[in-house]
Amino acid sequence: MDCWSPSLTADDEFEKLVIRMNPPRVTVDNASSRTATLIKVDSANKRGSLLEVVQVLNDMDLIIRRAYIASDGEWFMDVFHVTDQNGNKLHEDEVAERIQQSLGPRAKSFRSLRRSVGVQAADEHTTIELTGRDRPGLLSEVFAVLADLKCNVVAAEVWTHNSRMASVVYITDDETGLPISDPDRLAKIKQLLLYVLKGDRDKRSANTAVSVGGTNMQRRLHQMMYADRDYDTDYMDSSSTNDRSKPLVTVENLADKGYTVVNLRCPDRPKLLFDTVCTLTDMQYVVFHATVIAEGPEAYQEYYIRHTDGCPISSEAEQQRVILCLEAAIKRRTSEGIRLELCSDDRAGLLSDVTRIFRENGLSVTRAEVTTRGSQAVNTFYVIDASGNPVKSETIEAVRNEIGLTILHVKEDAYSKSPSQESGRFSFGSLFRSRSEKVLYNLGLMRSCS
Repeated sequence: MDCWSPSLTADDEFEKLVIRMNPPRVTVDNASSRTATLIKVDSANKRGSLLEVVQVLNDMDLIIRRAYIASDGEWFMDVFHVTDQNGNKLHEDEVAERIQQSLGPRAKSFRSLRRSVGVQAADEHTTIELTGRDRPGLLSEVFAVLADLKCNVVAAEVWTHNSRMASVVYITDDETGLPISDPDRLAKIKQLLLYVLKGDRDKRSANTAVSVGGTNMQRRLHQMMYADRDYDTDYMDSSSTNDRSKPLVTVENLADKGYTVVNLRCPDRPKLLFDTVCTLTDMQYVVFHATVIAEGPEAYQEYYIRHTDGCPISSEAEQQRVILCLEAAIKRRTSEGIRLELCSDDRAGLLSDVTRIFRENGLSVTRAEVTTRGSQAVNTFYVIDASGNPVKSETIEAVRNEIGLTILHVKEDAYSKSPSQESGRFSFGSLFRSRSEKVLYNLGLMRSCS
């Protein structure tokens, strides 16, 4: 079969010229739906456009209820039905401006986003990237090393999946508050962290190499875990094979149109679309058409994709790899465990002390988000019992008493537990009354009945 091949040889300057001649147009519509704001994006098509738009919506913490994507040919046309975290419509000006900036000629090229795992100095902080085998107490050891080396953690995000850990940590010098750029000091930081990551049980490589460049933190975590092959079934946790909430992903070729169709169904949660689009992009696939529905407890996504060389998926082995990688992308951010929120005055060694107390009480951190807002540390941890047993309420209370009842709180997380799912294949066709209705929705010419 002949493969359709997009022009991937045009340099960045030509792309910028095309965008200047055809600037992106973003329309924010609060009238067509009673329950959501419709964001319509029209732009000259370039590789990575979909990811850039979804990343802006992700960074604004918006909930995507529906999405219709079309990017065949030279033009990119998308419609997103979005709300804020509380289910409310949006103010029009801010979201339109941010999307236009992300797609405009001054936006970073998609090809500039790639880089290897490592340590880098940015304008306000030094970035440390870590990947390795997960184990109880690992995060405590990492933060203890940084505290001993007089490094202040200003932000961090930690993901774990399939016995692997990835983390992006922003640090500054504890005394000056400035980025750390001294090569000898950076080499020492990397060396000691590498010792911690390797431990004595890592069957695969741990990484702390040096690199230059920057990207979105969560975008980078997906790249790191994909490169670390956290989707590899040879290292799959035994418990995950019996997980009834496992995402349902199917892949099949549409021979007459030259597309591969990917269907996905799983419990809905915030940032799900961002996670799946990141993975398809990292796997070198281009999304030409897509439909997303996430208005209930479950989310449904359908993608029409081709490889960057213009060809659909050609083998069953490749189809299976897509399934495994999408399942991994969804489960990386799935919140496993009890959610603990820490809000207190920031100080040197705070994270080292808090994670040490977790470890001493038999708790293991499965995911963490660390931020600093002025002089305040605002951190979220998801913890489980390190031995695999349910976490006891008395353990949590003991931890809170030691850290401080007024600064450490247990928070409910609506997305930490997933409902069971039925097995079998499915199609989006049953979700629409007719093909014409789907076309009208895609073009934004039919109002939502919600």
